[in-house]
Amino acid sequence: MQLRGVHHIAVIATDYERSKAFYCGVLGCTLLREVHRADRDSWMGDLALNGSYLIELFSFPSPPARATWPEATGLRHLAFAVESVAEARRELLAAGVRCEEVRTDPHTGKQMMFFFDPDDLPLELYQV
Repeated sequence: MQLRGVHHIAVIATDYERSKAFYCGVLGCTLLREVHRADRDSWMGDLALNGSYLIELFSFPSPPARATWPEATGLRHLAFAVESVAEARRELLAAGVRCEEVRTDPHTGKQMMFFFDPDDLPLELYQV
């Protein structure tokens, strides 16, 4: 098997419209298409970042909360590459997004920080 890359990341939101506004309006993703799956009472939106397919955004009725603190087994977070973590953090804070402080990755010397989507899912900014 030869993996060619990551095809997509799926996110389940408690409020589809609120999360769509966050990922598109705040983070700059583009909504490629969305489908209402009536049989599951679920929305699915395909979001792209800089022309690349990145996130499938889903809604389901009453999804259970995911344990995030303390860190739970499973996918930990989604990291976005940025030129300036500090500048991106200022933009997120101005948009009312909860952000942690900027820190330096001890293994690479690069700046990074965590922030949180409307459902408190951890996201990361990482200096390229």
